[in-house]
Amino acid sequence: MKTNNYQGTFQKAIGSGFNAKSTTNEVINGIDLTGKIAIVTGGNTGIGLETVKILAEAGARVIVPARDIEKAKKNLKDIPNVELEIMDLMNPDSIDAFAQKFLSSGRPLHLLINNAGIMWFPYRRDNRGIESQLATNYLAQFQLTARLWPALKKAKAARVISVSSQGHQFGSFDFDDPNFLHKEYETLQAYGQSKTACNLFALELDNRAKEFGVRSYSLHPGSINGTELAREASLDLFQKMGLCDADGNIRPEILANLKTIPQGAATTVWCATSPLLENNGGVYCEDVEIASIATDSSITPGVKLYSLDKDNAKRLWLVSEEMTRITFDVN
Repeated sequence: MKTNNYQGTFQKAIGSGFNAKSTTNEVINGIDLTGKIAIVTGGNTGIGLETVKILAEAGARVIVPARDIEKAKKNLKDIPNVELEIMDLMNPDSIDAFAQKFLSSGRPLHLLINNAGIMWFPYRRDNRGIESQLATNYLAQFQLTARLWPALKKAKAARVISVSSQGHQFGSFDFDDPNFLHKEYETLQAYGQSKTACNLFALELDNRAKEFGVRSYSLHPGSINGTELAREASLDLFQKMGLCDADGNIRPEILANLKTIPQGAATTVWCATSPLLENNGGVYCEDVEIASIATDSSITPGVKLYSLDKDNAKRLWLVSEEMTRITFDVN
């Protein structure tokens, strides 16, 4: 009997009772997180902020690591049960320092929500030479999860959530040239491979970690109105993708289908808390449900099989260890 989601074994709806319009308040209804500890990256803005608010209101103690502490203080000031710490996802030393401080507290970690990300950035590299979208959207969460592993294991029943994107369909992971050293940089392709990596990581982490009571999930939150995610994307890019007209206005048909922030964070909260997912780890979710397999060649709902491929997942784990210089031994 198969017990993992390699090749999309478990990618089918399970009757969540929710849909694309469901909100975080609906998803969290009846769930008590008293005594639980959560870490939410990117938790001071957008859907991350909504996630922090909902988890805290349900009783969880939520730690929010942020690069801009003053901005985070302002945005989080009215939310109870929150701790604010400094961390920069583009700085590996900063990630290590944050994780070590948490581990030194001796607390278990019940929820690790890798929510932070960037999108459609111009070509940049971090101080290791790693392309910025790959470094921020994926390798930072690989490193953070690896460093926090003792606390996740200590919880005995923990979940790791990778906020991915339908944008994983822009591209598979390029194992030969992930940092665009030998090919022309294309921001959508870079974004796509970083989100494909999130899916593969969630898949492989779940397979390795489930015997310790740690389950892992990836998800597409939806296209959301009112976030800062695409702040550096050019107007030309939005027009090329058919999202804006010649004057830079979002097309009405696009605007009509955008989610609100509480709707956009609903799938994250569902993956983090739903009892329905206790035995369904390693899956990719969207619209507060386990997603189907996307078989069309265009960008469609669902998940591409290359981001649930067993060989790709295992190879990426090794490549990630090499790129971060971290041995992530789940034992």
